[in-house]
Order: sequence, then C-alpha cells, then structure tokens
Amino acid sequence: MQRLVTAMLLVVAVIHWLPLAGVIGAERLATLYGIAVAEPGVELLLRHRAILFGLLAAFLSVAAFRPAWQPLALAAGAISVVSFLLLAAAMPSLGGALQRVVLADWVALACLAVGSVARWQWSQRRPRAG
Repeated sequence: MQRLVTAMLLVVAVIHWLPLAGVIGAERLATLYGIAVAEPGVELLLRHRAILFGLLAAFLSVAAFRPAWQPLALAAGAISVVSFLLLAAAMPSLGGALQRVVLADWVALACLAVGSVARWQWSQRRPRAG
C-alpha cells in the first residue's frame, strides 16, 4: 500500500511540475494554456502561479517518500485540484489547451483518491502505539 501512495503522489507531483515552465514567460504560458498573455499584469500573475505550482510539486514529491507528510500532501493536492475543477466547471467554455489542464486535474484527482484510500488502508494495518 505504501508504494501505491508513493506512486500516486509522484504522478500528482509531475502534473503539478508541468506548469512551472510558465515561469519562463508569456510565450511558454501561451503554449501551456492556449491563451495570449498580452497584459504584463496577467503574465506576472500566471508566472507567480507557476512558481506556486512548483512549490506544491516539490512538497508532493518529498511527501511521497515521507509517510508522516502524506496526509497533508494528499489534502493540499486535493484542495488545489478540486478548486481548479470547480472554477473550470463554472466557466462557459474553455479552449483546447485549458481542456487538457482540466483533464490532467481529473487524472490528478483520481490519483489523489486512490492514494488517499491506500494511505487510509495502510494506516489501519500499522500497529498502534501505546
């Protein structure tokens, strides 16, 4: 079970590492999201978002190998993914690149669900202290 949790966290980490490339600039952001980033303020916000995703990805990557951190990592990943999916569902239409982001987040959500169940089952099998 522990290997499954590790694997699921690593898949979610990879999904969250991908947007980090957006920190490079507007051209890379346009490729990632299929939108023109013409306004400097929007570019700044999206580049900052890329850095935050990198931080979350780093946390998920480390937590994959630190069982004590895994519940928090699973929760942080779920908050990130579910919030994006809810926001995306409220939008009238999204372009092809953003649809791929939505699909990637559905994959991440499935991995987080599998990882959470496996983590819970693993915790039930461990001997209790005390």
